[in-house]
Amino acid sequence: MPNNTYRRTIRHIVILAALWLWATGCQGQNPYPFIHKEANVLHYDSTSATLLNFFNKWNRVAATGQGTINIIHIGGSHVQAGVFPNQVRTHIMQQYPNLVGGRGMIFPYSAAAKCNNPDDYKVHCKEKVILTRNVYNEPEYPMGLCGISITAKDTVTRIQLLAADKSVDYGVRHIVVLGSSPQNVIPLLSYEGRNVSPSYIDSSTHRFIFNLRQPTDSFDIVLPCTPGQTFTLTGVCLGNRQPGFSYHSIGVNGAAVPDYLKCPLADDLRLLRPDLVIFGIGINDAHEKDFDTVAFKNNYLALCDSIRKVNPKCAFIFVTNNDSYRKVRRRYTVNTNGPLARKVFYRLAALTGGAVWDQFEIMGGLRSMEKWQKAGLAQKDKVHFTRAGYRLMGDMLYEALYNEITRRPLPAPKSSKR
Repeated sequence: MPNNTYRRTIRHIVILAALWLWATGCQGQNPYPFIHKEANVLHYDSTSATLLNFFNKWNRVAATGQGTINIIHIGGSHVQAGVFPNQVRTHIMQQYPNLVGGRGMIFPYSAAAKCNNPDDYKVHCKEKVILTRNVYNEPEYPMGLCGISITAKDTVTRIQLLAADKSVDYGVRHIVVLGSSPQNVIPLLSYEGRNVSPSYIDSSTHRFIFNLRQPTDSFDIVLPCTPGQTFTLTGVCLGNRQPGFSYHSIGVNGAAVPDYLKCPLADDLRLLRPDLVIFGIGINDAHEKDFDTVAFKNNYLALCDSIRKVNPKCAFIFVTNNDSYRKVRRRYTVNTNGPLARKVFYRLAALTGGAVWDQFEIMGGLRSMEKWQKAGLAQKDKVHFTRAGYRLMGDMLYEALYNEITRRPLPAPKSSKR
């Protein structure tokens, strides 16, 4: 039976081969001629200080093996499903197998009924919990950066988390449970057959920190509520305190930009310390006919400002909306807001010193979603992709990011003054 190192090596070879075939058009035969491969680049002002700083930091970490890179990918259902961001994450970790940082921020979505979870980790919960999402008009329970929470009430609740993707060993040794309780319920961690209390509690930021003696890839979060008590879980951050790359994916089905503005973000952003935020929000904002491009831009700028208040040097990549259709009277009609939203994303990049990854153009522009569906890359609703489609998007985003970063030489170290 091959060991994990062998599996990772084989998978790395397969990924590189797939990228090479994609880049060369499958040896001259493009399997998807409707895709504009030449558009798979990052568009940005070459003098952008935040982007250049991020590119340089990436190269320094890769070259020296010292330091950390934190990337947050935030969006709606495209991100909550997990396939798209996990494809990018996997490429990074396989490209730098000796620089695997923590798995990062996750949320136990499927602890609640009818809530889908990413495939790279499994969640089990027998007890009933109360789901709160930022898309609710008047959320009853608090949320954080994840834009979603689950609340245990009146009974001991056990949430089991299991790593499902064994190709990357994150060596989890540092776990931060985010949440709060009006009755001061303190969560426990159960692993290796025993319950442990937090190593440290930061009540001001609602963090319960667990430092483990041995790395683990599975554990239970125990919320020991008794009648009349509640505990609201707003996120779980998995770390290993090792140098390297961490790719945090945060998504809520149906979320638009204003929905994330409902949530207090600062404390969680200080925990993650993002060097780069990849924005994949907008498909829900532009779904209605009365799409207000000015409000869309202003809401996005407010979200960017909240991030830059925590880290003024944080770089931004804006992913344009994919082409999509609306269902009107049982028929699908093309969503003509796609080009309008695309212009806003370019304006946002100019205003914030960010970059645009033009997913809309890469797909083939207006009405291209129908071609993606016929090729088995998109679902029948003509909004979401299939697993194959999301993986292809992840491949292309990684390729565009990696190519832009690695074409730059590593900056020379600053000479010390004598």
